[in-house]
Amino acid sequence: MGKLNPKQVENLTEPGTYEDGGGLRLVVKATGRKSWILRFQLAGRRREMGLGSFPEVTLKKARQDASNKRNQLSDGIDPLAARDLERAAQREAQRTSEAKQLKFETLAKEYCEAHGATWSDKWRRGWLRKLELYAFDVIGKLSAEEIGTPQVIKVLQPIWATKTRTADELRGQIEQVLDAAKARNLREGENPARWRGHLDNLLSRTEKKKARKREHFEALRWQDVPVLMASLGANRTPASLAAQLLIMTGARAHMVQFARWDEFDLEACTWSLPAERMKMRVAFVIPLADEVVTLVKNIPRDERSAFLFPGQGKSGVMHANAIRTLLHAMDYKHITRHGFRSSFRDWAGECTHYPREVCEMALAHDERDQTEGAYSRSDFLDKRRLLMNDWITFITPPTTATRR
Repeated sequence: MGKLNPKQVENLTEPGTYEDGGGLRLVVKATGRKSWILRFQLAGRRREMGLGSFPEVTLKKARQDASNKRNQLSDGIDPLAARDLERAAQREAQRTSEAKQLKFETLAKEYCEAHGATWSDKWRRGWLRKLELYAFDVIGKLSAEEIGTPQVIKVLQPIWATKTRTADELRGQIEQVLDAAKARNLREGENPARWRGHLDNLLSRTEKKKARKREHFEALRWQDVPVLMASLGANRTPASLAAQLLIMTGARAHMVQFARWDEFDLEACTWSLPAERMKMRVAFVIPLADEVVTLVKNIPRDERSAFLFPGQGKSGVMHANAIRTLLHAMDYKHITRHGFRSSFRDWAGECTHYPREVCEMALAHDERDQTEGAYSRSDFLDKRRLLMNDWITFITPPTTATRR
């Protein structure tokens, strides 16, 4: 050990390999470049490991590094493998550091790009437009980690009382983008745009209630739904099949419009919608009655499309107004597609004894508060299946109903 000295290392010019001991050697190239090599044996195999170039790595530093590597060998650790892991961790840390510098505006556009494939062009443009009008000037140049509650409040307060619905939708968008950023390890901690247990303590509850007030859609009386279903059953067009699926499941119109074959498990009798397809961004499972399974099986399948109801437009799905156009042609001009959810809810409230939370959950409305939801995680799937079976029994014409 210690065959070399600092002055000697500095003055060496003759190409060759110069031993320092303990496997450490200095290699001098014909070009004059000098580098440190550690030779060792592991599992009976001779290995070599570079420790850097002189003068960046001095003799003292090379000896220290060589000693550390020998200690690793004594502990049964492969120094080369350990170095590879360390470098990979450093690269990942660097990537994470660089990613954390991504600005909110960039993150929002990336979110829209990632999730917007299932959105209509109009919805996608409107989603970004709200952020451009009200958020980007305030938080667009901040990283996800730099956005806290004060910044979110600064975005929302100017329009909270005057444009309540827009403000509430904007808050939800900010929450989505920051949730996605957290999933990418670009921020830590609670989401500053979360409403329950957070912003509800800082912004006016009255205005929030006004913003979240449900729209009242023209709905067909629940007593009249069976007659409509009988008429729809005689029509085998895609719009009619979509309308029947809409009514039988209580789904929202866009859920049916963008329904995908891979979301349906006809053996388990379920329709599973991922979080990005749901209004509240929470994955949801709809139980399917036998009649709904039969309906889905009878929908003609286009192998070129992933959708139940493909279309020719940019979205690749049936036009958003296809069901409405059909209803108008059938002289049901006074009702809307969304109104069938009200028809179902009115029927469930007046004609059944299912608990309110089960009826609401059937419409993907989880009205439990945060504390209650933490203790009750059930989605009432089995009870909702019974409820939806009863709904099908009511709306399906007796001549075609086939119950279990």
